[in-house]
Amino acid sequence: MRFTVMPSIDLRSGKVVRLQQGDYDRQINYAVDPLEVAAGYHAAGAEWLHVVDLDGAKEGRVAQAELIGQIAAHTPLKVQAGGGVRGTADVDRLLAAGVQRVVIGTKAIEDWPWFESLALNPAYSNKLTLAIDAKAGMVATRGWTETSTLSAVEIAERVTDWPIAGLLYTDVAKDGMLQGPNLDHTRKLAEAGKVPVIASGGVGTIEHIRQLLELPVLGVIVGRSLYEGTLDLKKAITLASTKK
Repeated sequence: MRFTVMPSIDLRSGKVVRLQQGDYDRQINYAVDPLEVAAGYHAAGAEWLHVVDLDGAKEGRVAQAELIGQIAAHTPLKVQAGGGVRGTADVDRLLAAGVQRVVIGTKAIEDWPWFESLALNPAYSNKLTLAIDAKAGMVATRGWTETSTLSAVEIAERVTDWPIAGLLYTDVAKDGMLQGPNLDHTRKLAEAGKVPVIASGGVGTIEHIRQLLELPVLGVIVGRSLYEGTLDLKKAITLASTKK
Protein backbone atom coordinates (compact mmCIF):
# COMPACT_ATOMS: atom_id res chain seq x y z
CA MET A 1 0.00 0.00 0.00
CA ARG A 2 1.57 3.28 -1.10
CA PHE A 3 1.53 5.94 1.63
CA THR A 4 0.42 9.40 0.47
CA VAL A 5 1.25 12.65 2.24
CA MET A 6 -1.61 14.97 1.30
CA PRO A 7 -1.19 18.67 2.12
CA SER A 8 -4.37 20.56 2.91
CA ILE A 9 -5.83 23.98 2.36
CA ASP A 10 -8.68 25.02 4.64
CA LEU A 11 -10.71 27.86 3.15
CA ARG A 12 -12.88 30.41 4.92
CA SER A 13 -14.12 33.50 3.10
CA GLY A 14 -11.64 32.73 0.33
CA LYS A 15 -8.67 32.78 2.71
CA VAL A 16 -6.38 30.06 4.00
CA VAL A 17 -7.04 29.36 7.69
CA ARG A 18 -6.84 26.62 10.31
CA LEU A 19 -9.19 25.87 13.19
CA GLN A 20 -7.93 24.50 16.46
CA GLN A 21 -9.92 21.41 17.49
CA GLY A 22 -12.60 22.34 14.98
CA ASP A 23 -13.53 25.50 16.88
CA TYR A 24 -14.58 28.34 14.56
CA ASP A 25 -13.78 30.83 17.33
CA ARG A 26 -10.18 29.59 17.44
CA GLN A 27 -9.17 30.39 13.89
CA ILE A 28 -5.61 30.94 12.73
CA ASN A 29 -5.28 33.13 9.63
CA TYR A 30 -2.44 32.77 7.13
CA ALA A 31 -1.48 35.59 4.77
CA VAL A 32 -1.00 33.30 1.78
CA ASP A 33 -2.74 32.95 -1.56
CA PRO A 34 -4.42 29.53 -1.93
CA LEU A 35 -3.35 29.23 -5.60
CA GLU A 36 0.26 29.95 -4.72
CA VAL A 37 0.11 27.52 -1.82
CA ALA A 38 -1.17 24.77 -4.12
CA ALA A 39 1.60 25.46 -6.63
CA GLY A 40 4.16 25.27 -3.85
CA TYR A 41 2.84 21.92 -2.71
CA HIS A 42 3.14 20.56 -6.23
CA ALA A 43 6.70 21.86 -6.47
CA ALA A 44 7.52 20.00 -3.25
CA GLY A 45 6.42 16.73 -4.81
CA ALA A 46 2.83 16.36 -3.68
CA GLU A 47 0.42 14.47 -5.93
CA TRP A 48 -2.78 15.12 -4.01
CA LEU A 49 -4.27 18.21 -2.38
CA HIS A 50 -6.98 18.13 0.29
CA VAL A 51 -9.28 21.19 0.33
CA VAL A 52 -11.83 21.96 3.04
CA ASP A 53 -14.63 24.48 2.52
CA LEU A 54 -15.06 25.60 6.14
CA ASP A 55 -17.85 28.02 5.26
CA GLY A 56 -19.65 25.16 3.58
CA ALA A 57 -19.15 22.82 6.53
CA LYS A 58 -20.65 25.35 8.92
CA GLU A 59 -23.45 26.64 6.70
CA GLY A 60 -24.47 23.29 5.21
CA ARG A 61 -23.84 24.21 1.58
CA VAL A 62 -20.95 24.15 -0.86
CA ALA A 63 -19.81 27.76 -0.57
CA GLN A 64 -16.48 27.93 -2.40
CA ALA A 65 -16.81 25.63 -5.43
CA GLU A 66 -15.53 28.33 -7.77
CA LEU A 67 -12.33 28.87 -5.81
CA ILE A 68 -11.84 25.12 -5.40
CA GLY A 69 -12.21 24.81 -9.18
CA GLN A 70 -9.58 27.51 -9.68
CA ILE A 71 -7.21 25.64 -7.38
CA ALA A 72 -7.84 22.38 -9.26
CA ALA A 73 -7.15 24.09 -12.58
CA HIS A 74 -4.08 25.96 -11.33
CA THR A 75 -1.80 22.93 -10.77
CA PRO A 76 -1.53 19.29 -11.86
CA LEU A 77 -2.43 18.22 -8.31
CA LYS A 78 -5.29 15.79 -7.90
CA VAL A 79 -7.82 17.42 -5.57
CA GLN A 80 -9.91 15.89 -2.83
CA ALA A 81 -12.44 18.40 -1.50
CA GLY A 82 -15.36 18.63 0.86
CA GLY A 83 -17.27 20.79 3.28
CA GLY A 84 -20.99 21.45 3.04
CA VAL A 85 -21.85 18.58 0.69
CA ARG A 86 -25.52 17.92 1.37
CA GLY A 87 -26.78 16.29 -1.82
CA THR A 88 -25.96 14.62 -5.11
CA ALA A 89 -26.01 17.99 -6.89
CA ASP A 90 -23.20 19.19 -4.61
CA VAL A 91 -21.14 16.11 -5.45
CA ASP A 92 -21.70 16.67 -9.16
CA ARG A 93 -20.82 20.35 -8.81
CA LEU A 94 -17.45 19.63 -7.24
CA LEU A 95 -16.63 16.86 -9.71
CA ALA A 96 -17.51 19.23 -12.56
CA ALA A 97 -15.17 21.82 -11.01
CA GLY A 98 -12.26 19.41 -11.44
CA VAL A 99 -12.21 17.60 -8.11
CA GLN A 100 -11.16 13.94 -8.29
CA ARG A 101 -12.67 12.88 -4.97
CA VAL A 102 -15.50 14.45 -3.00
CA VAL A 103 -15.46 14.23 0.78
CA ILE A 104 -18.83 13.61 2.43
CA GLY A 105 -19.30 13.64 6.20
CA THR A 106 -22.39 15.09 7.86
CA LYS A 107 -24.87 14.20 5.09
CA ALA A 108 -23.64 10.62 4.97
CA ILE A 109 -24.14 10.10 8.70
CA GLU A 110 -27.50 11.88 8.86
CA ASP A 111 -28.95 10.35 5.69
CA TRP A 112 -27.33 6.96 5.42
CA PRO A 113 -29.73 5.53 2.75
CA TRP A 114 -28.82 8.45 0.45
CA PHE A 115 -25.11 7.91 0.95
CA GLU A 116 -25.40 4.19 0.42
CA SER A 117 -27.25 4.65 -2.87
CA LEU A 118 -24.66 7.19 -3.99
CA ALA A 119 -21.67 5.10 -2.96
CA LEU A 120 -23.03 1.99 -4.70
CA ASN A 121 -23.82 3.91 -7.90
CA PRO A 122 -21.15 2.90 -10.47
CA ALA A 123 -20.98 6.51 -11.68
CA TYR A 124 -19.38 7.50 -8.36
CA SER A 125 -17.14 4.48 -7.86
CA ASN A 126 -13.92 5.52 -6.10
CA LYS A 127 -14.88 9.21 -6.39
CA LEU A 128 -16.15 9.52 -2.82
CA THR A 129 -14.27 9.78 0.45
CA LEU A 130 -16.24 9.26 3.64
CA ALA A 131 -15.18 11.67 6.38
CA ILE A 132 -15.24 10.14 9.83
CA ASP A 133 -14.63 12.97 12.28
CA ALA A 134 -14.63 11.72 15.85
CA LYS A 135 -14.60 12.89 19.43
CA ALA A 136 -13.49 10.12 21.81
CA GLY A 137 -14.22 7.61 19.07
CA MET A 138 -17.75 8.86 18.39
CA VAL A 139 -18.64 10.43 15.05
CA ALA A 140 -19.06 14.25 15.00
CA THR A 141 -21.04 16.13 12.35
CA ARG A 142 -21.98 19.65 11.19
CA GLY A 143 -18.50 21.13 11.26
CA TRP A 144 -17.76 19.12 14.41
CA THR A 145 -20.41 21.00 16.38
CA GLU A 146 -22.57 17.91 17.04
CA THR A 147 -21.73 14.36 18.17
CA SER A 148 -23.69 11.34 16.96
CA THR A 149 -24.35 8.00 18.66
CA LEU A 150 -22.27 6.08 16.11
CA SER A 151 -18.69 5.01 16.64
CA ALA A 152 -16.06 5.41 13.96
CA VAL A 153 -15.39 1.67 13.95
CA GLU A 154 -19.08 0.90 13.34
CA ILE A 155 -19.02 3.07 10.23
CA ALA A 156 -15.86 1.40 8.92
CA GLU A 157 -17.48 -2.00 9.34
CA ARG A 158 -20.61 -0.89 7.49
CA VAL A 159 -18.77 0.24 4.36
CA THR A 160 -16.07 -2.41 4.25
CA ASP A 161 -17.14 -3.77 0.84
CA TRP A 162 -18.25 -0.48 -0.74
CA PRO A 163 -16.36 1.02 -3.73
CA ILE A 164 -15.40 4.25 -1.98
CA ALA A 165 -11.94 5.77 -2.25
CA GLY A 166 -11.21 5.96 1.45
CA LEU A 167 -12.16 6.86 5.00
CA LEU A 168 -10.81 10.22 6.09
CA TYR A 169 -10.40 9.88 9.85
CA THR A 170 -9.96 13.03 11.92
CA ASP A 171 -9.65 13.07 15.68
CA VAL A 172 -11.21 16.43 16.53
CA ALA A 173 -9.31 16.77 19.81
CA LYS A 174 -6.02 16.48 17.92
CA ASP A 175 -6.80 18.62 14.89
CA GLY A 176 -4.75 21.78 14.53
CA MET A 177 -2.84 21.13 17.75
CA LEU A 178 0.41 19.71 16.24
CA GLN A 179 0.78 17.30 19.18
CA GLY A 180 0.57 14.09 17.18
CA PRO A 181 -2.24 11.97 15.72
CA ASN A 182 -4.41 9.55 17.67
CA LEU A 183 -2.47 6.43 16.71
CA ASP A 184 -4.59 4.01 18.72
CA HIS A 185 -7.95 5.05 17.23
CA THR A 186 -6.44 5.33 13.76
CA ARG A 187 -5.16 1.77 13.92
CA LYS A 188 -8.47 0.43 15.21
CA LEU A 189 -10.32 2.11 12.35
CA ALA A 190 -7.86 0.87 9.74
CA GLU A 191 -8.19 -2.69 11.02
CA ALA A 192 -12.01 -2.56 11.21
CA GLY A 193 -12.64 -2.86 7.47
CA LYS A 194 -11.18 -3.05 3.98
CA VAL A 195 -11.69 0.55 2.87
CA PRO A 196 -8.32 2.33 3.22
CA VAL A 197 -7.94 4.98 5.92
CA ILE A 198 -6.42 8.44 5.53
CA ALA A 199 -5.31 9.86 8.87
CA SER A 200 -5.85 13.49 9.80
CA GLY A 201 -5.43 15.70 12.83
CA GLY A 202 -2.45 16.58 14.98
CA VAL A 203 0.45 15.85 12.64
CA GLY A 204 3.15 18.37 13.46
CA THR A 205 6.55 16.79 12.84
CA ILE A 206 8.38 14.26 10.69
CA GLU A 207 8.30 11.89 13.66
CA HIS A 208 4.50 11.85 13.51
CA ILE A 209 4.74 10.82 9.85
CA ARG A 210 7.17 8.07 10.84
CA GLN A 211 4.71 6.80 13.45
CA LEU A 212 1.86 6.67 10.93
CA LEU A 213 4.03 4.71 8.51
CA GLU A 214 3.87 1.87 11.03
CA LEU A 215 0.08 1.69 10.68
CA PRO A 216 -1.95 0.04 7.87
CA VAL A 217 -3.18 3.38 6.50
CA LEU A 218 -3.29 4.87 3.00
CA GLY A 219 -1.89 8.26 3.92
CA VAL A 220 -2.11 11.41 6.00
CA ILE A 221 -3.44 14.95 5.75
CA VAL A 222 -1.06 17.69 6.88
CA GLY A 223 -1.96 21.34 7.25
CA ARG A 224 -0.98 23.74 10.00
CA SER A 225 2.45 22.17 10.42
CA LEU A 226 3.34 23.22 6.86
CA TYR A 227 2.31 26.85 7.38
CA GLU A 228 4.13 27.13 10.68
CA GLY A 229 7.27 25.37 9.49
CA THR A 230 7.30 22.43 11.90
CA LEU A 231 7.09 19.94 9.02
CA ASP A 232 8.92 20.00 5.69
CA LEU A 233 6.58 18.64 3.01
CA LYS A 234 9.32 17.47 0.69
CA LYS A 235 11.06 15.54 3.47
CA ALA A 236 7.73 14.02 4.57
CA ILE A 237 7.01 12.85 1.02
CA THR A 238 10.52 11.39 0.70
CA LEU A 239 10.10 9.52 3.97
CA ALA A 240 6.69 8.21 2.91
CA SER A 241 8.17 6.83 -0.31
CA THR A 242 10.25 4.39 1.77
CA LYS A 243 7.17 2.51 2.96
CA LYS A 244 6.87 -0.84 1.24
